[in-house]
Amino acid sequence: MISRKLTPSKLKNLLALSPFTTYAYTKSVSNSNFTSIINPPKISDLLNPTKTLATPNPHFRPFSSNHTSVPPPTLSRDGNYDETTSQTRRICPGCGIQMQDSDAKQPGFFITPSVKDPTYKQQIDRNPLADETHIPDSLKKGILIEPDEILENPTPKSPERPVVCARCHSLRNYGKVKDQTVENLLPDFDFDHTVGRRLNSVSGTRTVVVMVVDAVDFDGSFPRKVAELVSNTIDVHSRSWKEGKSGNLPRIVLVVTKIDLLPSSLSPTGFEHWVRTRAREGGAAKLTKVHLVSAVKNWGLKNLADDMVSLAGPRGHIWVIGAQNAGKSTLINAMGKSIGGKMTILTEAPIPGTTLGIVRVEGVLPGGTKLFDTPGLLHPHQITTRLTTEEQKLVHISKELKPRTYRIKVGHSVHIGGLMRLDIEESSVDSIYVTVWASPHLPLHMGKTEKASTMVEDHFGRQLQPPIGKRRVEELGRWVRKEFRVRGNWWDSSCVDIACGGLGWFAIGLKGEAVVGVWTYDGVDVTLRNALIPHRSHTFEVTGFTVSKIVSKADKSLNKQRQKQNENENEKKRKVGDLETNVTSVEL
Repeated sequence: MISRKLTPSKLKNLLALSPFTTYAYTKSVSNSNFTSIINPPKISDLLNPTKTLATPNPHFRPFSSNHTSVPPPTLSRDGNYDETTSQTRRICPGCGIQMQDSDAKQPGFFITPSVKDPTYKQQIDRNPLADETHIPDSLKKGILIEPDEILENPTPKSPERPVVCARCHSLRNYGKVKDQTVENLLPDFDFDHTVGRRLNSVSGTRTVVVMVVDAVDFDGSFPRKVAELVSNTIDVHSRSWKEGKSGNLPRIVLVVTKIDLLPSSLSPTGFEHWVRTRAREGGAAKLTKVHLVSAVKNWGLKNLADDMVSLAGPRGHIWVIGAQNAGKSTLINAMGKSIGGKMTILTEAPIPGTTLGIVRVEGVLPGGTKLFDTPGLLHPHQITTRLTTEEQKLVHISKELKPRTYRIKVGHSVHIGGLMRLDIEESSVDSIYVTVWASPHLPLHMGKTEKASTMVEDHFGRQLQPPIGKRRVEELGRWVRKEFRVRGNWWDSSCVDIACGGLGWFAIGLKGEAVVGVWTYDGVDVTLRNALIPHRSHTFEVTGFTVSKIVSKADKSLNKQRQKQNENENEKKRKVGDLETNVTSVEL
C-alpha cells in the first residue's frame, strides 16, 4: 500500500537509503543465513562480474545445507544395474549417468535444489479495489476472492519432481543438448562386457533380451552383433541343457516400434513375415516373440508387457537394447503409462544417444522382475551419426510416410537431398518405377545422370539439403558408388528396396532386369532387400526439384545473388562506357 502511494522519484530515493548491498545469485538463500553487512571489503578479479557481484559477508554458507562437493566420478555407462554399487552412487533417473556436482563441464553435473520454507510464498494482497483512490471507477469491476475461501479449498500439492542432470533438464525443457562438447567425453557402451557376460553365465536369474528396432529404419537400427551374440549363447546353453548340465537360456523378444509411421494400407501379417525374414538374415535365428507396437498410439503395449512378465518370471531380468534413437526410452515410458504404474519418466529426445547409462526402471513390471533401459548402441553405418542437430531434424520421420514415385528411363538419376543418389545405368525395359520412402522434409531431384556431377557443385548444401551449407559437403566424407543388379516380375508394385541406414529407401518396380548405381558417403550402409511396402504412388513426380521450403528459400537466395552480380556487371559496363565517352570527347 505504501509503494502504491509513492511516486517513482520518491521510491528511488527511498531505495537508495537501504543499508543492504545489491547482489546476484543463482539459487535462493535462506533468511536464517543472512546477517547484516558492515564495512564490506573490496573484492577484485571476479570470475564472472556480469552474474556475480561481491557479497563479502564471511558468514555466508553454501546455497544448500547438505551440499558437499566431491571430485568428478570416473566416467562409466554401467548406470545402476548392479545393486551392490548403485546404492553408493547417485544415478540420474532420466538418462542413467552417474551424477556429480563438482564440475559443470563433466557429464552428469547437477544442482541440488535448495530447501524452501513452507511459508516462503507470501500472502497476496487482496484489498478491494474500491479502497484504491487512484484507480478509475471504470476499472473497479470483477469478483473479489476472500482469503477464507482460498484456505478452504487449497490447491493440491504437486508431486515432487526427481532431480535429474543438467543435460536431461536441457533436453526435457529445450529439446537440445546443453553442451555438445560433453557428449564426446563419454566412452562407448560395451554391451558385451556389461550384459553379454551375464548372458554367458550358465546359472542365475532368467534373462530376456528385448531388441527394439525402428520400423522405418529396420536394417539401419537392427542390432546385428547383439542378435548374433544372444543366438550363439542360446545354442551353447541349449546343448548343455540337453546333456543334463546347467544351461540358462536367454529369450529374445523382437519389438518393432513406430509402426504408426508406416502406411495404414500395409498388411500386418505380411509385415510380420517380412520382419521375421529380415531378422533371421540379420543373425537373430532364435526369436521367442515378435511384437509390432507404437508408443505414440499405444498399439500392442499391453500384450508386450504381459509377454515380458511371463517370459522373465517373477524375479527375471529384462534388458531393453537397440540402436541410438530407436525409441527404447519412449517405449518404456509409454508402457508405464498404459499399465498405470508409478515410474520415473525417462528422458526422451529426437536426437541419438539420449540414454547415457543403464537405468533400472521401477514401477512398470510387477513383482521382482527388473527392467533395464540401456544406452543406445552406436551404429556408425547410419548416416544420421554424421549429421548435425539441424540436419537430423530434416531426416527425422515423425509422420506417416507418403510415397513419392518417379517413372524414369536409363540415363536418369534421383537424388534424396544431398545424401543419396540412384542412377539407372542399364535396363531390359523402357521404364522403371522408383518410389522414394523418406522424410517429407527432404527435397528430391530427378534429372539426367550426365549432369549429376554439376549437382554436387551447384546444389548440394543449397537446394539439396542436408548437408546444410557447402562446407558440410566436404565434412561428410567421400562420395562413393555401389552397384546393384535388380530383378522384378511386375510394374504394378515394388519388387526390391535399396535402403540407406538412417535415411530411407528407394523402392523399385519393373518387369525385367536392371543395373543401378547408388551413390552416398563412404562408410554408410546400403542394403538390397525385398520390398517392405509394395504399393507406390498413383501420381508421378516431375523432372527437376520437388516443391519444398528448402528449395524455395535456396532459389530466392540464388536469385538475389545473380541479381546482385548482374547489377555489378551493369555498373562496370556503364562506368566503362562513360570512360570511353569522356576519352572520345577529349580527343575531339
